[in-house]
Amino acid sequence: MKQKRFWKWVGLIGLTGLILFTLTATALAFESQGGDTVVIEADEVIEDDLYVGAGTFTLNGTVKGDLIVFGNTIEVNGTVEGDLIAAGQTIVVKGTVADDARLAGQVLTLDSGAQVGDDVVAAGFSIEGRKDSSVGGDFIYAGYQAFLVGDVAQDLKVAAGGLQLSGSVGGDVDAKVGEAGKERPPTFFMPGAPAAPSIPMGLTVDEGARIGGKLDYTSAGEVSIPAGVVAGVITHHMPEVEAKEEAVVSPLGRFLGHLQRLVALLLVGLLVVWVIPGWTRRVTDALRARPLPSLGWGVVTIAAVFLAFLIILVAMILLAVVLDAVKLGNLVGTVIVLGLLAIFVLAVLFGLTIAYFTKIVVSFLGGRLLLGLLKRDWAEGRIWPLVVGVVLFVILTAIPFLGGLINLVVVLLGLGALWLLGRDLYRQKRAAPAEA
Repeated sequence: MKQKRFWKWVGLIGLTGLILFTLTATALAFESQGGDTVVIEADEVIEDDLYVGAGTFTLNGTVKGDLIVFGNTIEVNGTVEGDLIAAGQTIVVKGTVADDARLAGQVLTLDSGAQVGDDVVAAGFSIEGRKDSSVGGDFIYAGYQAFLVGDVAQDLKVAAGGLQLSGSVGGDVDAKVGEAGKERPPTFFMPGAPAAPSIPMGLTVDEGARIGGKLDYTSAGEVSIPAGVVAGVITHHMPEVEAKEEAVVSPLGRFLGHLQRLVALLLVGLLVVWVIPGWTRRVTDALRARPLPSLGWGVVTIAAVFLAFLIILVAMILLAVVLDAVKLGNLVGTVIVLGLLAIFVLAVLFGLTIAYFTKIVVSFLGGRLLLGLLKRDWAEGRIWPLVVGVVLFVILTAIPFLGGLINLVVVLLGLGALWLLGRDLYRQKRAAPAEA
């Protein structure tokens, strides 16, 4: 089961890893280039890592370090002495990559004469390893189809709808493929999409193929393997059928879930009213004075936060482009890291506010109002209004259907109260110098 999950998500993990590796590399020493078309000529030598963002990128020269490139069309004809990390619509490797190649895109090609010294890790719609291409390590791919005619020195691991193997694999082959005979989807995703080879679905092993180890494949039916192609054992597995059953939660399970929610809100709430009691009362007072405006401003707050995400992202990209244009590419990595850090911090704060602070504020006010009718002395304290309000909130939100609506209203009220209090504090701060 673990292997199945690994191959099911290897494409997503590979692409995520590609992005993380790229962002890490930008913070280090490198040369950067950008534009609609970037060409590294045959006599050009880049002495460090090279970071490129371009519509069309062509490497005819040599990169002494790693090559990290994003673009629409990427062609590597020269030499990369480190790793190749590339993401684009079309990626063609014709030259030499001394270390690993990590590729993500629509149509990926290891052309005739391409040499990758170590592993290839790729994800995309289609990948093709043409005749006379070679991979010195493992070949790992997740996507729709793979057509391999070249040589792989070690293991081949593929999770795809279709795999056609015509070349040689020095180690084992582990393939998880789709059902043979299924219709092939169209290969275009956007205007000008590149052509991809057409191969049948399922597993196809040609007469000229060679597998030095064992063949372990998973498909809906057994595949006819030519005699003498596989040196080791051939093992066929049927795909696991995951039964989709509705999760039945027992009454005890639901009760424990609500109890867990109650304890979490109480612990965070007690910390809030202990550390910032004045702030808590001011927010609840703002909510009590203007409940309907708070509801409306809560919607505005959500829109404003998402707008802030967009502004930070756009500003980060524009600033990086400007710095690159004025030949300050060494600052691009810092800008990207700071921008992503700002987005992360904003996301964490907004998540905590929705998950806890809004509910604590509304619960605290509800507890004060209820205790004001029953026991006025307790309503002026910190602890009892919070405890009573949180218990009441958890009970109400446990009601089927109605609970979700109540939770939404509470979040909007809490966000709106925070917005109104922040706006009032800002106005007071601006008015103070004028009065002075």
